[in-house]
Amino acid sequence: MRSRLSVKWVKAGLVTLPAYGLLTAWSSIKAQPDQTTDPEAWAQFVTSPSYLASHLIGSTGGTILAIFGVFALGCYLAPASTGRLALPAMVVTVLGHALLMVPAVISTFATPALGRAYLSGMPDVMQVEFPDALTGTFLLGLLLALVGNLLLGVAIWRSGTLPKGAGGLWIVSALIFYVLGVVLGLATTGATLPTQPLGALLVAGAGAWIAGSAFRRDSAAGAARDYGRGSTGDTSHGSFLP
Repeated sequence: MRSRLSVKWVKAGLVTLPAYGLLTAWSSIKAQPDQTTDPEAWAQFVTSPSYLASHLIGSTGGTILAIFGVFALGCYLAPASTGRLALPAMVVTVLGHALLMVPAVISTFATPALGRAYLSGMPDVMQVEFPDALTGTFLLGLLLALVGNLLLGVAIWRSGTLPKGAGGLWIVSALIFYVLGVVLGLATTGATLPTQPLGALLVAGAGAWIAGSAFRRDSAAGAARDYGRGSTGDTSHGSFLP
């Protein structure tokens, strides 16, 4: 009974992977104006109700779902042949997402206040600088999230229990989202690039592929056990995990 309950929680966690991708894509689909070249447009953008909703629900909520989903994915892959890779990858990824929540929360609540101050006739607020520790936290979280997700993709690819294509898509989505989206955006326009929501949509696709494969595998295993019990009279309960 305990193993069945555990698997139900793991499967529920896997469903949060595509939900995380969709929420993240929604939160990043509208590009933020450059606060240096167009502070007026930037201030109006960050003070809009849609900004708060997209960051609070999409960005922060998506990150919370990502943490749940990655935990579930690590647990699902733990009994597989790549369990020794999947579990450290899970820890690294979760740590990266947790660190990225720090600047995300500051951006959600502090940035609108700065925007309102600017629109109220206090242009000097644009000179406000956050501590270097915040930048360091963001960069470290970005690096850990990228490395952790790449390792998770490799673990999925090598697992033998999930489709290799899902692992490959997970790797591609991480590269597009973090490298061609976040990093390239910061290095060029200072705003969100179209590659970021694209990467998030690929995450949603890979997550749906992973969750669907896990559900199908579970159903097939359950049918085989039911057939075996019907043939032999065995009423024992095995683990649904791969």
